[in-house]
Amino acid sequence: MKNSETNLLRQVIKVHHDDNVAVAISTLTEGTTLPEEYGNITLSQEIPKGHKLALKNLVKGDDVIKYGFVIGQATADINVGSHIHSHNLSTKLNGSETYHYDQEPAPLVDKTDMPTFMGYVRKNGNVGIRNDLWIINTVGCVNQSAKRITDLCKKQFAGRADEFVALTHPFGCSQLGDDLSNTRNLLSSLMQNPNAGGVLVIGLGCENNQLSTLMSETKDIDTKKVRYFNSQEVDNEIEVGLEYVEELLNEMDNDVRTEVPVSKLTLGMKCGGSDGFSGLTANPVVGRITDMLTQYGGRVILTETPEMFGAEQVLMDRACNKEIYTEIVDLVQEFKDYFIRNNQPIYENPSPGNKAGGLTTLEEKSLGAIQKGGKAIINEVIGYGKKASTGKGLTLLQAPGNDAVSSTALSAAGANIILFTTGRGTPLGFPVPTVKISSNTDLATRKKHWIDFDSGQILTSDISIDESAEQLFTYLLEVASGKKTNNEINDNREISIWKNGVTL
Repeated sequence: MKNSETNLLRQVIKVHHDDNVAVAISTLTEGTTLPEEYGNITLSQEIPKGHKLALKNLVKGDDVIKYGFVIGQATADINVGSHIHSHNLSTKLNGSETYHYDQEPAPLVDKTDMPTFMGYVRKNGNVGIRNDLWIINTVGCVNQSAKRITDLCKKQFAGRADEFVALTHPFGCSQLGDDLSNTRNLLSSLMQNPNAGGVLVIGLGCENNQLSTLMSETKDIDTKKVRYFNSQEVDNEIEVGLEYVEELLNEMDNDVRTEVPVSKLTLGMKCGGSDGFSGLTANPVVGRITDMLTQYGGRVILTETPEMFGAEQVLMDRACNKEIYTEIVDLVQEFKDYFIRNNQPIYENPSPGNKAGGLTTLEEKSLGAIQKGGKAIINEVIGYGKKASTGKGLTLLQAPGNDAVSSTALSAAGANIILFTTGRGTPLGFPVPTVKISSNTDLATRKKHWIDFDSGQILTSDISIDESAEQLFTYLLEVASGKKTNNEINDNREISIWKNGVTL
């Protein structure tokens, strides 16, 4: 059952029983009376779609509660039924927060009815869901060569790989220190993603990101499935590239899909262009997917460290032990120090688009964002550009909130699929299939060529969050078995590398 946006089943939604605010599902006019379950409150002013309204009288300094947690404090007296946003609500964060460790949390109960999908089992035991051939460059100087080879492959070798993909970037030359390490680590980890059945690496020859060093540091890779060369050392780099591609394809011709348990799947979780519904629909649905996959023994990766600010203690309470708790503290503090080193305010968030959609404070945005991690136990913390473990658990990955940078890092960490929730929409896609999950049905209706799954149905139908998650899980198994996502159909694939240092 699915109704139109103008025929919503609900006027407002209250996320947690402790909340003193509700969220308007559609724009509500002044004088609207809410249902009895909300106390028959009559609105004293218009409440924009996705924005908050007071369920009780608040005085200046009172805590405002959403998701069952404090999202800020009232900066003025607020009457019941009034609009709550930037004009009368502010963050309580100031950079002096302290953290604590209590005890090891109880894990979720494992699921036993193991689903399967059709994947490609690699030599090291990891499983890919695509048999792509990726062309990666060490330095931006050879971007066009990589693209040219890719275009020719699509014509000359059509059908011999699931797809030919050029993963180009502008870096690798004149980089020093951490910047160079970030580039090298990221590219090395990308080469090891199991969705790549073959990898061609193209260097120039004189760049700081030396091809020989990159290859020597890329350990866990099937040498039969990788080729590389420096363009300065060959007569015609396009011809050599095509020759190497054909060699790789000869090896990939032996790859076939076989039935494997869903425990072999790794998912990356990301949100971008959030709106006031993201924390009510899309992110909770994805959180259920996190719980389901980890209960089946699979791996989920959560990133966007600054999107954890204001909600980090909630994640710390789910650390599997004190050692992991300490690593989460270090992860958060490292990113805060990054802000400080660059003379930027730590809590300069949400974005203008987020605020227009109804998100007011960083706590509100972060508590909504971390719902993508469900209730799963965190048993791994990794640095930017590093690979996540396989097997059961939730990994926290160091990366910024930027959509392209963090989604690339998820791909490099080993995600087979990225689940990308959005309330405002984006055509962005990344090396691995990128499932766009809309928080509202209007976006899914208008942007069918962007959006793969509509979680807005929770607001426009009688479908629950759990039921929506079951639908999404079924769809993900289809994607894992070969069904193309919109980013693949539209050929929207790119990478972006985190630059945070000096360029010569």
